[in-house]
Amino acid sequence: MRTALIHDWLTGMRGGEKVLEALSERFPAAPIYTLIHNRGSVSAAIEIHEIRSSFIQKLPGAATKYQRYLPFFPAAIERFDLRGFDLVLSTSHCVAKGVVIHPGTKHLCYCHTPMRYVWSAYEEYFGEGRVGTIASWVLPFVASYLRNWDVTSALRVDSFAANSAHVQARIERYYGRPARVIHPLVDTEFYTPDPGVSREGFYLVVTALVPYKRVELVLEAAKRRPIEVVIVGSGVEQERLEREAPSSVRFLGWQDANALRDLYRRCRALFFPGEEDFGIVPVEAQACGAPVIGLGRGGLLETVREDESGVFFREPRAEDLVAAIDRFESQEFSTAAVRRNAERFGRERFEDEVTEWLLEDGPKGIFDDARPEVPAAKSGSGDRPDAPDRPDAPDRPDVPDRPDVPDRADVPDPGPDASFPVQG
Repeated sequence: MRTALIHDWLTGMRGGEKVLEALSERFPAAPIYTLIHNRGSVSAAIEIHEIRSSFIQKLPGAATKYQRYLPFFPAAIERFDLRGFDLVLSTSHCVAKGVVIHPGTKHLCYCHTPMRYVWSAYEEYFGEGRVGTIASWVLPFVASYLRNWDVTSALRVDSFAANSAHVQARIERYYGRPARVIHPLVDTEFYTPDPGVSREGFYLVVTALVPYKRVELVLEAAKRRPIEVVIVGSGVEQERLEREAPSSVRFLGWQDANALRDLYRRCRALFFPGEEDFGIVPVEAQACGAPVIGLGRGGLLETVREDESGVFFREPRAEDLVAAIDRFESQEFSTAAVRRNAERFGRERFEDEVTEWLLEDGPKGIFDDARPEVPAAKSGSGDRPDAPDRPDAPDRPDVPDRPDVPDRADVPDPGPDASFPVQG
């Protein structure tokens, strides 16, 4: 079975890359096609694959500022030469699902979210004060083009899997396509409680420091209520947040997995004030026995059980967060019960659900290894050698009318890359 894996970009190990890692281990001979690959930025399990990048890789500054080339991403993803594969498996939160496939090839897409920058989070990325004057004139036209492309290219996918019911609803809304839900895997064997470690009095935040993560709500709560807060993460908002933070708030920057696990084990609870598509961090924290105090929207409604493994606040306001802290501190949470909730998202469950998806919607004989993989390209590029004409799209359901731009208040998590595209 000749298989190709498609991923938007490989610039760091986040939730999306952990899903790709699991899929890459299932298909060890499959090449990985991606817009950008910064060598050494992802796990060894991914790096050992033949990785074929797009022409974006060769553009000036692409290694760190690839976001500026957003309008060219559709063209780059469509240039990949995928002739000869039986299965194309994409993991997409931007354009990966838009690869052009050929007759006889099955395309399955694990969708972390439709392209949020042009749908539900447009204002968060490109709204007033976030871009320059010229960009503010041009971006509405670029966004319109990308929305049209996003809907049309969804018809190239034979079967969608969504990382949450929250994203499943978006896929139906924007693409008019059904999707099964397969929650991402969390390493519940690594993230565990430690009976020898006592919980301390500090609250923990683990996130990219960008506007839509709403870390300022935590700072305001810390000003109104005497609580100690430890913040793990970095981003374009870091300087401003550090200036505005009260003395009871400490910023640690990014931490490795071992340090993060130690913080999960020692914190009183995890604050999670942003809205996520799924949210792996809250599950990691719960796997270590830490309850979650979070905004009751998006994927958090699927990963936290209120009053059993955490407490929700309903509106993104500091006073609501303070009230949630009060409720939390008036309750007792069982480490075992919190941990039990996280165990629903372990690796074995993920692998079983992916296997079921592949068997039901993938090509026949998907787990037969008699046919070799397509030979690796001589260079790092996966582009078509002579850019042949695009084949006609296979039969799909009728194309739905292009949906209207949704309510901008629906602001999801930035997903696998937390700094796209305005924030650097």
